[in-house]
Amino acid sequence: MRSRLPRTACLLRLIALCILLSHSAAYFGLTGREPLVFLPGPFPNEPPTGKAHLKQCEQMSLTRRQKRLCRREPGLAETLRESVRLSLLECRYQFRNERWNCSLDGRGSLLKRAFKETAFLLAVSSAALTHALAKACSSGRMERCTCDDSPGIQHREAWQWGVCGDNLKYSTKFLKKFLGQKRASKDLRAQVDAHNINVGIRAVKSGLKTTCKCHGVSGSCAVRTCWKQLSPFHDTGRLLKYRYDTAVRVLSVTNAATGETELAGPRRHGQSLRTTDLVYLEESPSFCRPSRYSPGTGGRSCAKDTSCQSLCCGRGYNTAMRLTSLSCHCQVRWCCHVECQTCVREEEVYTCKNA
Repeated sequence: MRSRLPRTACLLRLIALCILLSHSAAYFGLTGREPLVFLPGPFPNEPPTGKAHLKQCEQMSLTRRQKRLCRREPGLAETLRESVRLSLLECRYQFRNERWNCSLDGRGSLLKRAFKETAFLLAVSSAALTHALAKACSSGRMERCTCDDSPGIQHREAWQWGVCGDNLKYSTKFLKKFLGQKRASKDLRAQVDAHNINVGIRAVKSGLKTTCKCHGVSGSCAVRTCWKQLSPFHDTGRLLKYRYDTAVRVLSVTNAATGETELAGPRRHGQSLRTTDLVYLEESPSFCRPSRYSPGTGGRSCAKDTSCQSLCCGRGYNTAMRLTSLSCHCQVRWCCHVECQTCVREEEVYTCKNA
């Protein structure tokens, strides 16, 4: 009998499969084994009207239950696409100087394994979806949620929530409902995937801050306008990249007290496995040469003094000269106009050798 929890990670693997694609198109597939489904063109920035969102929901490879939830919420399809965009940009940026640079080639094979890279893909996908849902609530793109309404603020009579805060509470609750997360599975891979998904959600939560602005005579703070605000997603991506760099290889052990299986890794600095650690089961390949997991590093651009040695895997690099245009000799003209000349500069470009 197949485990239930692996399907919990389906949507996040779906997003992970497409985070490296262009802004003008997105591809969705539930697992690495399924054919990818093309979603034509970018949807408009405005929430879809009428029944347009129904078509968008049907174009996505979602489960029957997820499609039902998607049809009920007109803004959800566009929010899913926004989460893909966030993941795309952040994954490319964080791994721009790594041997594995989030290439689409080999993505299906990669997601079938439990490498560190798979852990990052699941975490950044869940983080992007959590972030996008919270932002969609506060911007009015979702009909079933609004601004953050966190209780428990001291001196509420002196706090005026005059700005729409990011609704992370609703975002997290809806995400778990959408993914269908229920009881823990005994399947080791399912536990690892679920753990990494939650690492992504926690990374977004750690960046939630209360921002305030004072109002009053002569700058007094008689009244403060406050709202909950998420950190820029780039901050979340940087945190997850650090979690990737310090990821822990785990195995399954049985808890003597409860009799349940749980993840365990080597103790580091006197600490056991933390809920914020990314975890993996298998050592990653080198990604140096073309394989079923990546296209290799041949032909990749590198920086001579910093990244060429590692990125080119000791194969050396080619040097070429390139002419680049840039603005120069800029001057401000009355009143508000800047005039620049165009200068041409010759620079060296380094690319990794194929063999």
